[in-house]
Amino acid sequence: MSDTPFLPLKPIPMKDRVSMVFLKYGQIDVKDGAFVLIQEDEVRTHIPVGSIACIMLEPGTRVSHAAVRLASEVGTLLVWVGEAGVRLYSAGQPGGARCDRLLYQAKLALDDNLRLKVVRKMYEIRFGEAAPAKRSIQQLRGIEGARVRKTYELLAKRYKVDWKRRNYNPNNWDASDIPNRCMSAATSCLYGITEAAVLAAGYAPAMGFIHWGKPLSFVYDIADIFKFDTVVPIAFQVAAKNPRSPDREVRIACRDAFRQQKTLAKIIPMIEEVLAAGEIKPPEMPEESVPPAIPPAQSMGDSGHRSK
Repeated sequence: MSDTPFLPLKPIPMKDRVSMVFLKYGQIDVKDGAFVLIQEDEVRTHIPVGSIACIMLEPGTRVSHAAVRLASEVGTLLVWVGEAGVRLYSAGQPGGARCDRLLYQAKLALDDNLRLKVVRKMYEIRFGEAAPAKRSIQQLRGIEGARVRKTYELLAKRYKVDWKRRNYNPNNWDASDIPNRCMSAATSCLYGITEAAVLAAGYAPAMGFIHWGKPLSFVYDIADIFKFDTVVPIAFQVAAKNPRSPDREVRIACRDAFRQQKTLAKIIPMIEEVLAAGEIKPPEMPEESVPPAIPPAQSMGDSGHRSK
């Protein structure tokens, strides 16, 4: 039997994929042409890598070179996370193939007037009303923070959860109370599929408009638009049950909600809508540019995915 990777001819577009799967305790490899998780006694679980947006790798996993290569070529994001997915250590980035999109994003982020337009659009979509006129980004953040805190309080009251405030220690997640553990697990799930969508669209996760200076700044910007319509209510619903394994229950509930609400299908169009608020277009290739000596192979994944 050959261990040579079998590459699907047509991976599923990002918007139609399953949002995520979590894998732990096993070797991830390509065997007999299939992407598999190999556990004790050589038990193999086939993972349909070309139909998944991102694979969360929990403690106890090892990944072969062949598996990483196959995931990259079909545009599936590999994310190394901590127990229950609430810590993010690293990500195998399948995106970055669209220089025009990166330059477009950079121009919007570096021009104060254009950046404000994008932020105002984010505010408008998130809260269902136009942002107050003549407000700076700092002022809009203050307004947003007050509304977010009030929303947490209202949802906690609706689901009868004892909620004090958003509070967690990234170095000791288990020290948090149940509602905050549920919230951390829920937002981690949303950040995972949002990063996969940002990369698939050809943009840079670190180049944010509201958030700044972190590897996932733009991911946080986009995820915040969806947060209170998706994962925050789920976190409170699970917390209200006071479950024994809140992280696991939150992950399962988020996965099901993403599938039912077709969240992945909404994220990339939302990114385009938000950036279009800057009212500029992606740059055209300059006339003096030197084209590649060897034309690049057609990408097997979405437009922002690196392939062969």
